[in-house]
Amino acid sequence: MNRKETGAIAENIAADYLSKRGYHIRERNYRTRNGEIDIIAEKDGSLVFFEVRAKTGRAFGSAEESITERKKKRLIALAEAYLSNTGEQPESCRIDIIAIKLGASGELMRLNVIENATGWPPD
Repeated sequence: MNRKETGAIAENIAADYLSKRGYHIRERNYRTRNGEIDIIAEKDGSLVFFEVRAKTGRAFGSAEESITERKKKRLIALAEAYLSNTGEQPESCRIDIIAIKLGASGELMRLNVIENATGWPPD
């Protein structure tokens, strides 16, 4: 499995997970020239931007450990760009991380959701 296949499998698992928990998926792979937001969903008046991180092995750490401060800043900028481009002012919003560990043949081994992983927007 290459990196692109791993990412696609993980995003499908994440979208299914969110749908089963009552989230309405608005968009997947929202792109700007500065990057991409994997999943944008809403639930109970909250707009949530999801970054999906997947790993198949322990090389270079876990999926959770792959979120650097630089990546968090980029996610915040992308979320702000989405809100600016759509003109939306949701009741609340946040950025969550979905960290997924896949087995060698793409089976789900572990899924961990980190809510409000970036502390954005500030209170």
